[in-house]
Amino acid sequence: MAWLQRTLREVNRVYVCSCFGITETQVREHAAAGACTPRQIASASKAGTDCGSCVRRIQSLLGRGGCPRRELLDQGAPALAEFDVPESAVPPALRKAA
Repeated sequence: MAWLQRTLREVNRVYVCSCFGITETQVREHAAAGACTPRQIASASKAGTDCGSCVRRIQSLLGRGGCPRRELLDQGAPALAEFDVPESAVPPALRKAA
């Protein structure tokens, strides 16, 4: 029975990046963890950094779900509000006017 469960998991895998073996599920997990762009997905998983043929697929997957940072922006909050980022680390052009 265990072999059947393993086989079903393997059948249900849809690879987004064949260069690095990254699946749709992995891309969605990275997106849920806060990766909102293909570049952020690439930083987390290497997907899209070799041949690049998966970048459009990653873009389409990211477009279907909510992005925590995008949701903050929609509410009028700064995108980095949920992170403990010292003001000195924020580029001057992005700092709030005092």
